Amino acid sequence: MDRTFGVVSREVLTAGDGLSFLRGIVDGSHPAPPFAGAMDFELVEADEGRVVFIGRPSPRFFNPLGTIHGGWTATILDSAMACAAHSTLRPGEGYTTLEMKLNYVRPVMPESGTVRCEGRLIHRGGSVITSEGSLLDARGKLLAHGTETCIVLPARKAKS
Repeated sequence: MDRTFGVVSREVLTAGDGLSFLRGIVDGSHPAPPFAGAMDFELVEADEGRVVFIGRPSPRFFNPLGTIHGGWTATILDSAMACAAHSTLRPGEGYTTLEMKLNYVRPVMPESGTVRCEGRLIHRGGSVITSEGSLLDARGKLLAHGTETCIVLPARKAKS
């Protein structure tokens, strides 16, 4: 699918619930965020409390050791875990990440193939959301996993 990249207005972002917004990214009615294009990954599934990203690690993400930089792995995991939280937002709610912990299990390499990163809701409270994520290679082997804590905030109004 040809993706468009961009940022929607705050009014569009907060007018509906979080799951509807994420599904809009999946079906192309909303643009994917610009960093997803730069990092070569995309949101492909969104359900309440669960999302899936796919990513394509390539040599352009190598660190000096010749493996995919841990920041790339952290970014796709953060995206999946945060979007699992986002899928639970009600109209008018926003959120931000408070804390993230990752465990790197195996090096990510271009030979890992198209990777699959799933984010899952652990708990949704009134003000705190926790989620977990796992990154698997094309054969289904675990590459990294983590947990994340987000805080729910009232959505900020756009500046005039």
